Amino acid sequence: MSAKDGGYFSRLVRKLTTDVEDLDADDLSVESEAGGAQRACDCRSGQEVTVLGRLRSVELCPTNEAATLQAELFDGTQGVTLIWLGRRRIPGIEPGRTIKVRGRMAERDGQKVLYNPFYELQSTVS
Repeated sequence: MSAKDGGYFSRLVRKLTTDVEDLDADDLSVESEAGGAQRACDCRSGQEVTVLGRLRSVELCPTNEAATLQAELFDGTQGVTLIWLGRRRIPGIEPGRTIKVRGRMAERDGQKVLYNPFYELQSTVS
């Protein structure tokens, strides 16, 4: 058995025995780095960042009179909350969609947050 076969078999065993969510997180992390984005776990408050990931949830959060659209972005390493102030809906911003966002990282209640981030919807490859 050659070293190449050992690599193939170890990858195969990993895919068969690892949790699907872990494999998905690994794929997202690799895709994020290949897309020129930073890993969310490496981003610090106050930094200008670019993060690429998949939206896990999107919800309208009416607070008093001003509505906010809030989404959770996961890049395979950590989640980032995206908040668009004064928006009720943004076409294309929906759960399961892959997007690249850019903005200044903040922290709210111990969670990483981007307020009104610039975003690019990523095309889905079928």
